[in-house]
Amino acid sequence: MFYITTCASPVGELTLACDGENLTGLWIQGQKYFGNSIPDVMTRNDDLPLFHAAKDWLNRYFSGEKPDISELPLRPIGSAFRQSVWDILCQIPYGEVITYGAIAKKAAERSGRKTMSSQAVGGAVGHNPISIIIPCHRVVGANGSLTGYAGGIAKKIQLLELEGVDLSRLSIPAKGTAL
Repeated sequence: MFYITTCASPVGELTLACDGENLTGLWIQGQKYFGNSIPDVMTRNDDLPLFHAAKDWLNRYFSGEKPDISELPLRPIGSAFRQSVWDILCQIPYGEVITYGAIAKKAAERSGRKTMSSQAVGGAVGHNPISIIIPCHRVVGANGSLTGYAGGIAKKIQLLELEGVDLSRLSIPAKGTAL
């Protein structure tokens, strides 16, 4: 069984999902792929200890603290490939960005391959079911483009600004799926 709750945040209403013991989802209102990784009906339950812990983590994050990802039990649902990409996302330091290509290189090394498609990595990043906590907003294009955020480009900028990322070397794409 899966449970959901909602909470307010500076980037809009957030919906959190869990299996009772592990966080399985966190989506910004209007985000692409909202809830698509959850294989069952989600039942509203605002009083689970895990949801209280996740809301506390988020409150600290939005207050400018740097809570550690390991404080919460996470269980994003996805293929082994997506899991490996999400694990790499969890290792991006607070306030830093990484390119899809750099993630592809790390994913290739982990799987014993010479290369990995940046587009495949982009698909896995875009389908990250635990936004903000698994920091997919920290991924940018090779040319510094702020592309590819399922929550929208304005939310990505807001999260990066909160973390103190120097946006002067990054650019907003003129067209694309992140707008």
